[in-house]
Amino acid sequence: MLKRTSLASLVLVLGLWSAAKPAFSQALVPHVLQIDAAKLEQQALILAQEAAQLSQFQQFELALPRAELAVQLAPKNNQVWSLLGSLYLQQSQLDKGIAALQQARSLDPKDSPVLFALGSAYFQQKKYPQAAEYIQAGLKIKPNTPGALFDLGNTYYMLKRFQDAIVQYDKAVKIEPKFWPAINNTGLIKYEQGNIDAAIKEWRRAIVLDDKAAEPQLALAVALYTKGDREQGLVLGEAALRIDPKYADLKFLKENLWGDRLMIDAQKFLATPRIQASLVKGQGQPLQPQQPSPQ
Repeated sequence: MLKRTSLASLVLVLGLWSAAKPAFSQALVPHVLQIDAAKLEQQALILAQEAAQLSQFQQFELALPRAELAVQLAPKNNQVWSLLGSLYLQQSQLDKGIAALQQARSLDPKDSPVLFALGSAYFQQKKYPQAAEYIQAGLKIKPNTPGALFDLGNTYYMLKRFQDAIVQYDKAVKIEPKFWPAINNTGLIKYEQGNIDAAIKEWRRAIVLDDKAAEPQLALAVALYTKGDREQGLVLGEAALRIDPKYADLKFLKENLWGDRLMIDAQKFLATPRIQASLVKGQGQPLQPQQPSPQ
């Protein structure tokens, strides 16, 4: 186990040393404490690595102080700033996250993961033009990044640039053929455009790629039920909610970019007695649907 007390003591000593004054009036030859910058940066990287490992186990309350100390020890290391920014984003501290990521960007303007992370942060703030700008900048550096293409597609979707969104989703799937979320979101757009049959086709494609993915199953269930194939829709819906009951929450659906048309139909579907009974059986309480808010 690393002993951080030695590092903390060094910082304390440096602070006290700079503040101390000679106790006597005669001239003294001061002892100058030499700071080993390389060792400080090495310690910073160790702390950053620990923070990254802790974050993998969702222990952000332990990870953040390490990352914050790391940037103090290595303020010119863009990767340490990038880690800190990412941890802030994980904690939904968006302003702090953006500030840290911007610092990382100032140190290395061509770090594509930082640009992608900034795009994600601005997306979460619903600043979609800024989100698109940073994701596009990252893609100029690293164009074949499926996750970033997907994020750009989502950003275009929120800007109602539907065809541009589909183009980005298609690019992501060409690079990563099993990337079902991009196919799923193409279905969301098709549904909003009133092309239910095309949406159904996309969701069936997504389910073929991952039959344990609850979202395309529920979306397909809603679409089939709305079209009149109620029995198949209900069977699929029950199966989807057994996989992941969170999809019975309309707020959760909205966060997953379900559009107004699909939200209205989903609310009707989730309110059916059979689905309500299924939710009671699976969760012990019935769904309390709320009216979907407009985008």
